[in-house]
Amino acid sequence: MVEGAVNGFISYLSLQKRFSPLTTKNYLSDLEQFFSFLNAEIGEYSISTISYQYIRSFVAYLLDKGLSPVSVNRKISALKSFFKYLVKDGQIENNPTQKIQGPKKPKRLPVFIDEDKIGTLFSQVDEATDFESVRNRLIVDLLYQTGMRRAEVLGLKERDIDFFNLHVKVLGKRSKERIIPISIQLKNQLEIYLAEKGNNSLDSPFLFVTTDNKGLTAGRITTIVKNMLSSVSSNRKKSPHVLRHTFATHLLNNGADINAVKELFGHSNLSATQIYTHNTIEKLKKSYNQAHPRSGS
Repeated sequence: MVEGAVNGFISYLSLQKRFSPLTTKNYLSDLEQFFSFLNAEIGEYSISTISYQYIRSFVAYLLDKGLSPVSVNRKISALKSFFKYLVKDGQIENNPTQKIQGPKKPKRLPVFIDEDKIGTLFSQVDEATDFESVRNRLIVDLLYQTGMRRAEVLGLKERDIDFFNLHVKVLGKRSKERIIPISIQLKNQLEIYLAEKGNNSLDSPFLFVTTDNKGLTAGRITTIVKNMLSSVSSNRKKSPHVLRHTFATHLLNNGADINAVKELFGHSNLSATQIYTHNTIEKLKKSYNQAHPRSGS
């Protein structure tokens, strides 16, 4: 019964909610860990006998193992979604996760790259001429200039670029489509890259490919970004998401409207975008402390 319930839920996420394969894989992994815990600690049980106490014990077990609040909350979220689905599907009457609260997450400001370092980064690679160098530079600049997620870049196809209207069509989370403007400079880079792609007889419909005409993997893009950012940043984090953080922070620092940034980001709620205003406030504080006669600095 448990296996059937889990399989039904995963199908529901894939077919009806249209979650990405990576997201459904993570949900499945979290559920498998929960049921492995129950098998070891409880023994015999059924879906209908799983109680609030069982889930609370699982959360305590995760915290004892040293999992971060972020990881624990993700697993709680997976369980909440699963049991909510079971109630909706009529498989159980009560949702045992309703009273479950996750551990508080420490507030962390998004990691980003300073504007002067971004300028240094692109000045270092302006002379790129071979296919892979042109491609790698474009990937990093595209991430920085559009704020795309790594998965969105992986899914881009040549037809998604509108050179005449200067925008790119992006398929985001839960298959939500959005339009992101691009600069003339980025348009020129894209044209140079596509010319190189054609010169190398690479005809895959995907925008970014390997020299074997295969689509790039998530790991390959992460490595490309990490290698390039390492030349200008000593931050521990050098992932594609850091460029997404940098995109939002630089826009807001230079006066962009937060609602416009929200739309460019593909956020459903403004609260998800507001975290980037913290960096802007810190910049204002620094300016105030340096310039105001009564700041005490």
